[in-house]
Amino acid sequence: MAWRTVGTPQGEPWLLLHGGPGSSCQPGMLRPFDLSRQWVVAPDQRGCGASCPRGRTAGNHTAALVADMEALREHLGLERWSVLAGSWGTVVALAYTLAHPQRVQRLVLRGAFALSRREVGGLLLPSSRVRQSLGWGALWPVSRGAVLPVALQRLTQLIQSGTPGVASLRAARGWGLLETASAARSQRRSLRHAALDTPGLAASIRREWASLRKAEKRAVARLKKPGKTRGDRQAFAKFRVQAHYLRHRGFVRAGQLDRGVLQAARQGLPMDWVHGRFDAICPPANSRRWAALGRAAGGAVSHVEPHSGHLGHEPDMLPALRRSVRRTLA
Repeated sequence: MAWRTVGTPQGEPWLLLHGGPGSSCQPGMLRPFDLSRQWVVAPDQRGCGASCPRGRTAGNHTAALVADMEALREHLGLERWSVLAGSWGTVVALAYTLAHPQRVQRLVLRGAFALSRREVGGLLLPSSRVRQSLGWGALWPVSRGAVLPVALQRLTQLIQSGTPGVASLRAARGWGLLETASAARSQRRSLRHAALDTPGLAASIRREWASLRKAEKRAVARLKKPGKTRGDRQAFAKFRVQAHYLRHRGFVRAGQLDRGVLQAARQGLPMDWVHGRFDAICPPANSRRWAALGRAAGGAVSHVEPHSGHLGHEPDMLPALRRSVRRTLA
């Protein structure tokens, strides 16, 4: 497992858990921290990023990720650490808290992912309107009317291919395009509302949205290009891991994430739920429900919904994360 540390070694220790599944820790994910007084441990989960072998799914499941994080904590000689996690990372964070509550100082959870059929299906079974807006017609290998398990099986077969062909190459590129398009859709919603209420914020959101739209157009242009690039190889590794986890519902048992929230509440761990109000990937209702569950159990719960979509660096999301991560506990 690849991991790196950033910040002040004598400072407040934090574990940074990336989303995905299949992604990796990126430099921009450090922006919520005050590195002059905090020390951040940023691992790439099994099969992800710089961890080797990249894209491997054998022995790769949520319990193994939890064990990896605990082994890393012991290796670093830390008694406890706080956790900042986003999207899929919130699943790992709650599973870790359930297994090792005495090792967690506090939780800051952004854009919580509940592994629901709505979330997975919304990303992998785009509507005809979304297909038309992206201009890619029948290139996506599964139809909107497909049953989700069948769609995931089809995508897994394509992504796992040892010798990628045209269909598997388009599947990997298309999957990345759908992620970008969903994030852009979130920001478009955020921009529409900000334009009415907060013009200054709207200008910042418009710049972010324009950047995502450019990335979306580049991704559409790449769909039909022949030959496999370095970016394609990275996408295959990422989506191989992602398909593996989604097919198995994140290797999470029914009620396990709820038990993680309740465990944190009963241990008195401060929990900050930060979820973009216009998130089109993970419904804000996820964080609302878990915040209410923790509060009902007597937990020290904070819940905010910044004027943003799913991404952690959006103009109103980043300040909200900074407030949560940098606040001093009494």
